Amino acid sequence: MDRDVTMAGSSRPATLDVVATDGGSDYALLDSGNGRKLERFGKFSVDRPEPQAMWQPADAASWSSADAVFKAGSEDEDGDGGRWRKLRPVGEPWPVHVLGVTALCRLTGFRHLGLFPEQVPHWQWMVERLQGVGGATPRVLNLFAYTGAASLIAARAGAAVTHVDASKKAIAWAKDNQAASKLTEAPIRWILEDARKFVAREVRRGKRYDFILVDPPKFGRGPEGEVWDVFAHLAPLLRDCASLLAAQSALVLTTYAIRASALAIDGLVRECLAGRPGRIKSGELAVIEQSGGRLLPTSMFTRWSSHEAAS
Repeated sequence: MDRDVTMAGSSRPATLDVVATDGGSDYALLDSGNGRKLERFGKFSVDRPEPQAMWQPADAASWSSADAVFKAGSEDEDGDGGRWRKLRPVGEPWPVHVLGVTALCRLTGFRHLGLFPEQVPHWQWMVERLQGVGGATPRVLNLFAYTGAASLIAARAGAAVTHVDASKKAIAWAKDNQAASKLTEAPIRWILEDARKFVAREVRRGKRYDFILVDPPKFGRGPEGEVWDVFAHLAPLLRDCASLLAAQSALVLTTYAIRASALAIDGLVRECLAGRPGRIKSGELAVIEQSGGRLLPTSMFTRWSSHEAAS
């Protein structure tokens, strides 16, 4: 949803866009259907739940290629809990390469592998914006940063990165990815903290960032038991993030698995950035299926950039 607007707080009716990707050369959505998806991450293929794959598989024979299958827990069919069944030996962790960095994938009990290929267009867009920052080293804030692919891609592009996550295990995984990417000397600050607390403190300090990524879960807990609820806490967090944005800057918000519309996310970002010149684009991220060419939706997003105010 590209539109020429003078202010982020424009009240003009919103339209939505679909940003689709094949995920890069080291990933493929091989097929999908019957509430599942068959994917290749590097040298291994996995079969895992995907409720939005409501259609029939396009290539039923290809599913026998899966090296591992995820089965959701009996009481958590719609959630993340469950277990993997390995059909062939899977050496963990194994490397997957994306935009010049290396992510080490693992079969976790939350069905994820540590990498979200649908984010590739956002990471490419981030690199383009960072290249447009003149003068000093660009500053990137990555909130709910998980295993750090975006942090490493930003650092490789020349940015000084502040990586914030509430999980000690996730930060350790991100540091493993840093070593695998040969970016151990890159200027990355690893912050184990509740995102809301960290951002509020940065506001008090008068800090500014050239690019902010916000990728929150629907629910979570901070390292000291702080509760995160996306419906209760996202709006105040974004208002604080708006205070951290430099004069020429950009922001990406991605939301997964919540009962909300992309229009709601669009409206929230417009309110939080009201009065700031720039362009907003909102909609859904999707992965292009290899077998049938269908678009599998993964998440909602809104992104804003002051760099495009005059476009």
